[in-house]
Amino acid sequence: MNLTAVEIETDRLILRAIEIKYASEIFDAFTDEITRYMYPKPAENIDGVIDFILASVKSMEEGSNLQLVIVDKTSMEFLGCCGLHHIGTKDPELGVWIRKNRHGNKYGSEAIAGVIHWARNNIQFDHLRYPVDKKNYASRRIPEQHKGKIEREFKSMSLAGFELDQVEYWIYK
Repeated sequence: MNLTAVEIETDRLILRAIEIKYASEIFDAFTDEITRYMYPKPAENIDGVIDFILASVKSMEEGSNLQLVIVDKTSMEFLGCCGLHHIGTKDPELGVWIRKNRHGNKYGSEAIAGVIHWARNNIQFDHLRYPVDKKNYASRRIPEQHKGKIEREFKSMSLAGFELDQVEYWIYK
């Protein structure tokens, strides 16, 4: 399944396949502050973002990863990214981040709702995973709003060298 043509529309948002044209906005918005409680770390330069985008497009063409940009439906402003990773497994993983100056508008929850709806209608899975650091309270509300249940707890190291104390929510089909 080639996922590069997927576009998901919600009340306020359009989620569309990531493209090179968003590289600069991703580079500017995906900061140390945004990634503090996340596994990835910000790219050191724009080339790192371009490499990420090219790898994401390849994995979407292969059908294993859905990597989307989030834009405001009215203004077309770039708001962040979301994704569904490990498609084809029993437990694909959800992820989302929103640029700092747009926090507090529930865009993350709305984007994840769109991805969950798309997944339920387009792929096979037992449950969707949403791992999140215990201290990231705003992000924890997202799976809780979508009936996610904590099924696992674990510690890991982020690529930036921070220990993450995570809970993993499962959202069932």
